[in-house]
Amino acid sequence: MAHVSFATPVGAMTVFAHEDALVALEWGSTAATEATPFLERVRDGLLRYFDGEALPLDWSLAPAGTPFQQRVWNRLRAIPFGTTVSYGALAHDVDSAPRAVASACARNPLPIVIPCHRVIAADGGLGGYSGGEGLPTKAALLSLEGITIPLSKCPAFV
Repeated sequence: MAHVSFATPVGAMTVFAHEDALVALEWGSTAATEATPFLERVRDGLLRYFDGEALPLDWSLAPAGTPFQQRVWNRLRAIPFGTTVSYGALAHDVDSAPRAVASACARNPLPIVIPCHRVIAADGGLGGYSGGEGLPTKAALLSLEGITIPLSKCPAFV
């Protein structure tokens, strides 16, 4: 599968594509392959994201998941750069329960691109995050988008 690895402020990342559709984003790097023009556009867009720009919304995505996960991930893509939504509100939007939504977020194969980091706890705390270094990575991504979660809402950091 075509992929390209690159350094970011939250660690090395590798993006994977199949037939010009993005299928996965993983933390860490892998052996180099020849980057496709599509993967170069994705890499460049992600690097601009880390410079404070919103990601392009026109990338073709093909994440593998259940119909429920796809429904949650589609809703996540509608959360604008620099905003958050609670697990409960997202669950209401997809006619489900907050824990089921959290589970779909945890299985998101395209973190950042499908912005599960923008989903927070009902009390304004971070909630959970399985990408990168976990909650510190989620806090860094939110901060990059201008969102600050008070330390009092982040017991893992205190």
